[in-house]
Amino acid sequence: MKRKFTLPGEAGHESLTLELAKRWGADVIRDSDGTALSDEILSAGYEIYSTICPIREHNPWIRQNLHARQQNFLSTTPVTATGSQLTIRILDGFFEEQFSVNDSENALPYWQVYDRTADELIPAESWKYADGTVTINAIPFRQYTVSFLAWRNWEEISMYNHTTNNWDKEKLMQFNPYPPGAMDYLKQWFVNWCETHPNSDVVRFTSLFYNFAWIWGSNTRNRHLFTDWASYDFTVCPEALDDFYEAYGYRLTAEDFVRQGKYNATHRVPSKQKRDWMEFIGKYVRSATRELVDIIHGAGKKAYVFYDDSWVGMEPYSGHFHEMGFDGLIKCVFSGYEARLCAHVHVPVHEIRFHPYLFPVGLGGAPTFSPGGKPGLDALNYWVSVRRALLRKKIERSGLGGYLSLTQGYPDFIEAMDKILAEFDLISNLHDSGAPATLKPKVAILHAWGALRSWTLSGHFHETDGHMLIHVLEALSGLPFDVTFISFEDDIPEDVDIIINAGEAGSAWSGGEYWNNPALIEKLTEWTANGGVFVGIGEPSALPGYNTYLRMAHVLGVDLDNGEKTCHGRWAYDVDKVEDILPDNFTIQARDNVILTDGNAHVLAADKTPSITINKFGKGAGLYLANFALGDGASKALMNLLMYAATGNTTAEGVSDNPNVEVAVFPRGVVFINNSDEQQEARCNWEGSAFSVRLPGYGMEVLRK
Repeated sequence: MKRKFTLPGEAGHESLTLELAKRWGADVIRDSDGTALSDEILSAGYEIYSTICPIREHNPWIRQNLHARQQNFLSTTPVTATGSQLTIRILDGFFEEQFSVNDSENALPYWQVYDRTADELIPAESWKYADGTVTINAIPFRQYTVSFLAWRNWEEISMYNHTTNNWDKEKLMQFNPYPPGAMDYLKQWFVNWCETHPNSDVVRFTSLFYNFAWIWGSNTRNRHLFTDWASYDFTVCPEALDDFYEAYGYRLTAEDFVRQGKYNATHRVPSKQKRDWMEFIGKYVRSATRELVDIIHGAGKKAYVFYDDSWVGMEPYSGHFHEMGFDGLIKCVFSGYEARLCAHVHVPVHEIRFHPYLFPVGLGGAPTFSPGGKPGLDALNYWVSVRRALLRKKIERSGLGGYLSLTQGYPDFIEAMDKILAEFDLISNLHDSGAPATLKPKVAILHAWGALRSWTLSGHFHETDGHMLIHVLEALSGLPFDVTFISFEDDIPEDVDIIINAGEAGSAWSGGEYWNNPALIEKLTEWTANGGVFVGIGEPSALPGYNTYLRMAHVLGVDLDNGEKTCHGRWAYDVDKVEDILPDNFTIQARDNVILTDGNAHVLAADKTPSITINKFGKGAGLYLANFALGDGASKALMNLLMYAATGNTTAEGVSDNPNVEVAVFPRGVVFINNSDEQQEARCNWEGSAFSVRLPGYGMEVLRK
């Protein structure tokens, strides 16, 4: 029996490839970076995916056209002047196998030197460049930085694969299609590729043109100086910057990209300049991509894209994704929210790649398919997180990535995949009977990016683990609520019952300077007074300079004292223990600066200071959580709190009575999943019938209705 499953194959390992393809019911065999498929595999009757990265594998042409290397702005570490002149070697601290200085005639006008002590631009006549160093007319004991254009000479995914897999092969440069002549070359390369790969049914773009920002350092104690999976920092070149000026009527500067050396991280509130640049470069990427996709379609092949190494221009929730004409989207998934990110994109085929990848070590450096690794256990742990999200929204296909030969000697992984694939099929078949039931209320996530960052922040869970909003999204990914995403500029949808604003003060998620707008406060206050529930988590609506630190403190009934109210009195309170609202094993980390504004908010949990409160406001309410992190009972606690704030109770049909077990109700059956490694019993009611199960650790069972 074949299922919709993609298996990586390897020449030289034909027997293993075909054996596992049969065992797991694969209908597709694919290559991976650095591997090839032999004639025996190609002729075995499977559909073939072939991997193409448009910016790699072009070293000979790039060497003849060095202007087509990719570039980005770098900002030096601040250096303190001790005299009237300061000399900075600008590549100090950077990984010089990755970067070299672009001091060409069209690049130098974009360089900038800043007095960071005063945060002032230094006039060009006050500094000079020669042989990799900048000499500045300085004020003693002030700090200075140099922002400059750098060539990138080693493509970042190639760097990662070399260092992770100990490759002994050519280091690949990255190709920039924007400079003159580059796109013409690339289109002809694609035509030739299609002609010479008649067995390839699907061309899988492993990325588009520009990778996520990944700036490496020279010191192994801080190798990854800056990483942002959703960044546009690696997209610049003088030609594009000049064309931007013609299109938008103003010039971007180095500072618009390095932003005081903090760069344009997705976690920062985006500037107008960043939004304009994203619009400009995104439009170019989509147009150029469509030209390549049309070549693939013209050759009778399908085009899929891998949404991980490259976000630039292919934002699936931008409203423009369809312009590129892709037939499928592939997403590797560590977590439930990543499955939801893939599942809601308007594209014919959605495919997820299970973790762990078939690499010797994981992204964090821990062993997987190497001594000390436990890939079977890893696979099940990832699956438990992903499974709960798949119950809420269908994914059509699944697969593995990496190097199949590494599975030899790891029978625990083979057996784990047997279980995972069987459960994936069962979930997929349930979706074929109709969508799962959802509960009121409908939830909206409010942050600076709105729909553009639906179901994500800026990368995998481990990149954003410290941000409480990603924990909220992960919890919501498997809960029976409809969830939408809105920005501070958007109107509030009429069908939304709850708005969640969560994050650290000043971040894109909390909102930062967006809260300077009185109209935003008015809109949310009126909406809450008319019956909505405004949920604040962490430092929601935080902005200094006003009578309250939290701009929505009047709705939430709590504020944060950032030191300005040390001499003010504190409201006394009692903790109102609402029955069954918080699971016994749920804990929440308190903040020591939470204060009640007028004493009217009900404190549902506290640890020296209130940690969960609910405040009646007109016909609606404000709900505040000092923190939120995944852990025992966390998802159940969030569901109960949202339901209690919106409806006044925590009981509902189709909800498990056990916080370790979740339920999804489909037209053909009621599904119970055990998210713990211990045996659990659970019950739920649905349409007058009672359902109960006893599940082994990580177990799953479907009870027919």
